[in-house]
Amino acid sequence: MGADKSDVLHGTLDLMILKTLDTLGPLHGYAIARRIEQISSDELAINQGTLYPALLKLKQHGWISTKWAASSTGRRVKIYAITQRGQKQLKTEEIDWHRAAGILSRFFKLSKDAL
Repeated sequence: MGADKSDVLHGTLDLMILKTLDTLGPLHGYAIARRIEQISSDELAINQGTLYPALLKLKQHGWISTKWAASSTGRRVKIYAITQRGQKQLKTEEIDWHRAAGILSRFFKLSKDAL
C-alpha cells in the first residue's frame, strides 16, 4: 500500500460494499475492491485479507448472496449481489452514518470563541 493510500475506516467497509452492489449490481470480489478504490479516488486500498472476511460476514447476515459464474476471461468467479435484507441494512447504515457525520461536523465548527 502506498503512502498516499489509507486503510478503510473501521466500520465502513460493509457500508461501502453494500452501496457498491446496490448501485452497480452483482460483481465479483476483485471488481468490488477496485470500484471502492476508484470511487475513493484511489485514497483507499482494499486488500483480499480485508475484503473477503467482510464479504463472508455480509453473506452470513443474509445481506448479500453469492453464485458462481464465468468471468469475461472464462475463469470461474464468485459473484456477490445485495439481497432485500441487505438493502434494508444499507438504508439503516446510511441513516446512521449521516447522523454520525452531522454530529461530528458540529464539533469541527466549534471555535474557542464560541465556548
